[in-house]
Amino acid sequence: MCKSLVLKALQTLDESSGACVELASMTKAKLSETAHKASTEAVQMHGGIGMTDEFDIGFFLKRCRILETLYGDRYFHLDRFARQRGY
Repeated sequence: MCKSLVLKALQTLDESSGACVELASMTKAKLSETAHKASTEAVQMHGGIGMTDEFDIGFFLKRCRILETLYGDRYFHLDRFARQRGY
């Protein structure tokens, strides 16, 4: 689903249509949610070693948290999407 959202958002940007704001917010919200779930589950599966510097999962978790909030977190973009739709 994430790949499809990214491809559709990029197509919309190429076409320069007015729906790019909605699609950009929808895409960012979904990708942030998916990255959050994947990184959190990875740490849970690997236990305490997942948070050590000897294992890459901790690095990916930290990087994921920064990327989630970059240019607005998922809640910001969900709100932005809802406002664009008139809610």
